[in-house]
Amino acid sequence: MEESELIRKRKEKILSLQQEGVDLYPNDVSVKDTTAEVLGRFSQLDDQALADVQERFTLAGRLMAIRDFGKGAFVILQDRKGRIQAYLQKDRIGETAFRIYKRLDLGDIIFVGGTIFKTKTGELTIGADELRLLTKALRPLPEKWHGLTDVETRYRQRHLDLIANPQAREIFYRRSRIVQLLRKFMEERDFLEVETPMMQPQAGGAVARPFKTHHNALDMDLYLRIAPELYLKRLVTGGMDRVFEINRNFRNEGISSFHNPEFTMMEFYCAYATYEDLMVMTEEMFNFLAQDIFRSPKFTYLGTEIDLTPAWRRISVQDAIVEYGGLEREILQDKQKALAKARELKLAVPDTEALGKIIMALFEGLVEDKLIQPTFVTHYPLEVSPLSRKNVLDPRFTDRFELYIAGREIANAFSELNDPVDQRERFLMQLADREAGDEEAHAMDEDYINTLEYAMPPTAGEGIGIDRLVMLFTNAASIREVILFPHMRKKD
Repeated sequence: MEESELIRKRKEKILSLQQEGVDLYPNDVSVKDTTAEVLGRFSQLDDQALADVQERFTLAGRLMAIRDFGKGAFVILQDRKGRIQAYLQKDRIGETAFRIYKRLDLGDIIFVGGTIFKTKTGELTIGADELRLLTKALRPLPEKWHGLTDVETRYRQRHLDLIANPQAREIFYRRSRIVQLLRKFMEERDFLEVETPMMQPQAGGAVARPFKTHHNALDMDLYLRIAPELYLKRLVTGGMDRVFEINRNFRNEGISSFHNPEFTMMEFYCAYATYEDLMVMTEEMFNFLAQDIFRSPKFTYLGTEIDLTPAWRRISVQDAIVEYGGLEREILQDKQKALAKARELKLAVPDTEALGKIIMALFEGLVEDKLIQPTFVTHYPLEVSPLSRKNVLDPRFTDRFELYIAGREIANAFSELNDPVDQRERFLMQLADREAGDEEAHAMDEDYINTLEYAMPPTAGEGIGIDRLVMLFTNAASIREVILFPHMRKKD
């Protein structure tokens, strides 16, 4: 049946209910129970034990199925915690309520009250003595509401996805749990949660292209933040030695299965710590999450077992390219040889690119997707790490790591550069890259340099992509599965 015909029939039901004086949108019910609570408490009891339960239950939710038997019916009610069956009998709920039931449709919001019993098949059921219509659904649920699989519909109309797919709701319940656990983990280590500006006069803290807006009253351009880093480090300079923030970042970049222009990160900074200290802390953090969610450091992600048992592997960028990419180390010491190899691999690298950036192009092309078990990749080139402390033994590289799991970057951390003279030189290097056409290069930030001149203590900081972390802990293949309202192209 065409949707327009279904809507017409629903409108006829609505009109008939209104003519009988039925309020289609009441807001005067009190609901004290959930499906999960009722099923959890009583589903294991036998008939004799259930007969002794005198408690009356009240539930509300969406009508998901109807089996009509004339003067009685079984219906399935779905609330935020799950589904439960209710039995409607004309003699028990009354003639008026039963007439209303006859004009219910799948998708309507209903209220039921009653006692519990088990059917002959052993299903715990609410024996309703009260039924009310709370909201009439004008539009029908999708034809395959019991298993909505059309990706376009699921992401563009998330409300239908949440109605139809219990596993989709479970992802977002687990996401909320993960964020709660992260806060608990940080607070137990004396980190203070803070908030820093979303709109900034200058985009900084990462190598990325920003979104630009304009503030009319101040008549000034502002940028949606690409990272909270420079503001959080101002707080460390001000004496707030341990801070963290969980919030949105915005980067004007492409959309893919693990990129969204608006995404959530947890970023934290710890004075008197190094990037190596943060490796240990990250291992502890991820195991803390896994023990709560899986009761084990081991779990399966997209068919592969992931083992978070410490200690995780540590390998430098160059060593990873040699081991996983099969390149000779001497290639990574010579720009022309590295560039020739990049050309051979058909990597998009300009002739003018610095050696450090060519090395990273080789790493991304040859190594990233091979890092399945948790791996700390260390010693990133100076050219791609404008805010990181130089490595003492080899100043071409920095005291930085990125964490890879299942072939994806999950976290980025480094010992912070707190030398204002060195920082100015790094910004000048970035400005040269910007003038050469790199729109993602970091801008000069005089105010931040001024902050460093007041002395920021030795500090380490880390950013963890919450969306990718949730993907890992919910077995999701795409970032769109773990963001309630992902960005999508306009429909033609």
